[in-house]
Amino acid sequence: MLVGYVSDERYLALSDVQFEFRRDGNVVLSRSTISGAVYADIDPGSYEVVFGKQGFGSKIIQVDVDAAKPYQFRLLSDSLMGYMWPKCVKSGETSEFRVHSDEEFSLELYRYGESKQLVKRVGTYDEHGPRATIQITPDGDYTQTGVEWNKHGYSNKNLKQLLTAPDQSGLYYLHATTKSGKSFNFPWVVAPASPTHEIAVLASDINWNAYNSFGGRSNYIHASEFPRTPTVNSRLELKRYVHADHKTYSTDSYAPLSLDRPDPYNHIPTEEMLDDPIQGRQGCHMASAEWRLLGWMEQQGFEYDYYSETQLHFERVPLEEYKVLVLSVHPEYWSVKMYDRLKKWVHEEGGKLIYLGGNGLDCEAEFLDDHRVVYQNTSWSHTEVNSSEAGDLQESRMHRRHESQARLLGQVFTWPGAMTGAPYRVINPSHWCFGGTELGRGDLFGTESLHQRVPGGASGHETDKISPFSPENTELLAKGVNPDDGGAHMIYYDTLSGGEVFSVGSICWNASIVVDDNVSTITSNVIRRFTGRD
Repeated sequence: MLVGYVSDERYLALSDVQFEFRRDGNVVLSRSTISGAVYADIDPGSYEVVFGKQGFGSKIIQVDVDAAKPYQFRLLSDSLMGYMWPKCVKSGETSEFRVHSDEEFSLELYRYGESKQLVKRVGTYDEHGPRATIQITPDGDYTQTGVEWNKHGYSNKNLKQLLTAPDQSGLYYLHATTKSGKSFNFPWVVAPASPTHEIAVLASDINWNAYNSFGGRSNYIHASEFPRTPTVNSRLELKRYVHADHKTYSTDSYAPLSLDRPDPYNHIPTEEMLDDPIQGRQGCHMASAEWRLLGWMEQQGFEYDYYSETQLHFERVPLEEYKVLVLSVHPEYWSVKMYDRLKKWVHEEGGKLIYLGGNGLDCEAEFLDDHRVVYQNTSWSHTEVNSSEAGDLQESRMHRRHESQARLLGQVFTWPGAMTGAPYRVINPSHWCFGGTELGRGDLFGTESLHQRVPGGASGHETDKISPFSPENTELLAKGVNPDDGGAHMIYYDTLSGGEVFSVGSICWNASIVVDDNVSTITSNVIRRFTGRD
């Protein structure tokens, strides 16, 4: 009978996994097939199952075998990974470090600002038992439930694998290094115990989680739920490859994605410095790129308090106590609660918003609890016309469920310009944001970039533009020269309450801010004006 399927942490089918099915002193042996299928000559019922494969951690579990419900066996590869839980805290609060390693490892804490500053050595970790520092993942789809490392797997209760968040707010990283030299670095967002500066900056951790495919699902791979069988060949099976228009979002129902997982995409190599090129497909729009803004701010002497998006959702960011809020790189997924709070702060309370990113606030993220997030994509295509039942144009997934984010950001993502990079061209050189640049109408700026996925300039990767739903007084200041009229719109508008919004509409902006003088000067001008320093 077909007992189930076996896969790794990427939901890739594993062949030649050895199985023992034990019951009443009898043992039945089996091996998985190329598709990960596990067949065994056994009757339905309860069994102790032992299974494993070279290069993976073996497991011993209890399984109720049912031919009508094939079981999902999961193995975790021998590797080095880790994450903090909670991933975002306030100074003085504690998080638990959860590390998976098949050998002895050491741990150090760094703060990522203008440079990587060693805060302290945390310790060296090993166990008396062989391979006792590995973690054990649950079976089934743990992208929905969380992996709960240290509960299922290695934890040292005597050493108390807890860290107290430092007094200084910022982006911190734990550097894990094994005895043989493997390394894995993972982020920790530390907010202030109470506001200390005029500027708050948000880490886009809801977006990080949307792209995190650890466990085999993300908001881009098996977005709605796992298929019945694990993947044998991505190019032959995944929707984004077999459908001409990706069709990643083809349903109205989506299973949650848990924040309680390691996030390999946010690993920043130990040797990578602030002005180095940003390598890799994901680093260009996630924590590595966000670090460039933080480091630049410290170079320029702009002090800030650092928070996460999840902290904003759970009302742990006192917006009313800040003059300026900065969003950067790629804050694509927001809850309606967050959106409405920020809009009220800008439009009614005089808040100053600086949006240094692209494809922002594009889709509603609905929290089920403190770690499970449903990304409400609806049935949506980025390249086709999307309309409501009434026939009205829907500009985004957020628009479909709430309103167009252009009402707040002044612009909205559109497909032209995506996956290209280019400079901006000045349209309104008399605007105060260009002060000190000597740029004239038609001049290009943002020519330098650290963005390696789509190099070419500060406008790119994904770009936002003014829409019919933008505030009426939205000013177009500059526009990217990307092909197909896909350049990002750099815009400004103000509100009757004294609020102001400056948006650049480009994921690539932060990849230029450290190395392009004009991008640096423009951003500095905006921060100085919004904080009242001019």
